[in-house]
Amino acid sequence: MTDINRQDTIRYPASRILDVAKALSGDVRVRILEALGNQPMSINQLAEALGVAQPTISINVQTLEQAELVVSTQGANREKICSVTCRSILLELPAKPGEGLHQIEEIHMPIGMYSQCSIRPPCGMINRDGMLIGSQDDPRVFYMPERTEAALLWFAEAGYVEYYFANPLPPGVKLEELRIRAELCSEAVAFREDWPSDISLTINDKPIGTWTSPADFGDRKGKLTPERWKGGTEYGMLTEWHVTREGSRVNDRLSAPTTIDALDLAFNKPIRVRFEVREDAVNKRGLNLFGSSFGDHPQDIVLSFIRSTTE
Repeated sequence: MTDINRQDTIRYPASRILDVAKALSGDVRVRILEALGNQPMSINQLAEALGVAQPTISINVQTLEQAELVVSTQGANREKICSVTCRSILLELPAKPGEGLHQIEEIHMPIGMYSQCSIRPPCGMINRDGMLIGSQDDPRVFYMPERTEAALLWFAEAGYVEYYFANPLPPGVKLEELRIRAELCSEAVAFREDWPSDISLTINDKPIGTWTSPADFGDRKGKLTPERWKGGTEYGMLTEWHVTREGSRVNDRLSAPTTIDALDLAFNKPIRVRFEVREDAVNKRGLNLFGSSFGDHPQDIVLSFIRSTTE
């Protein structure tokens, strides 16, 4: 059986080079393409033909699908049938800085990978299994190597955690917008529904805006929160800060006059992002910061770079 939907050649723009290169960089993925060369096959058939576990085949097929080198349909028995999309590819090489990038580049930062912090008790960290890292209410935990495994961290009253992000855009690329997205809430003993806290964001010491969390949420189980966690706080609210050429916003509300140009971004300098409850905040009630396996949203801290398409 041959695939009548297969094309002879697919042309990829320069912005897709990294996707295609990643898809072709693994031995298992190349072997999958070889196996699908003449006919479609199911995931189970691929696993049997290649002598590789079915979950491994599924993961690698997903990578090939993302690069549009493989397409899948549902078979008669609801099984996944895979086919190659073409016999050859044509890659356009980038001709100017940034052309080999996506319009939106994202960096995902685990919440325990901060570079600086200022913490005092009550405070603590939980790993993805719902277990305490170190001892609760001991600020020394925030300097332990195990902090990199944190899925939830918190501190009460005032304090901050600051992250260093690399700048993926080469010199000469015009940046249109910068976005920071994270799941957060206030911090109370156990939890409290009426417990506002003013959580401020700065980038390279420039104010981007303050979001007031309405509560420390614990009225229900977080969608991703481990069952063994009984600490009260269960989930937060997904909050997004934007910096554009016109100014800054929090959840689409104007928040500060800080612009992209004011951040003084450079290719060879880190971008310093700080989540802080300031000493002079009106609502000084700490914060909870959620990782990808805690709360309601399967993400860590996400920094997005939106480059201009009008250059």
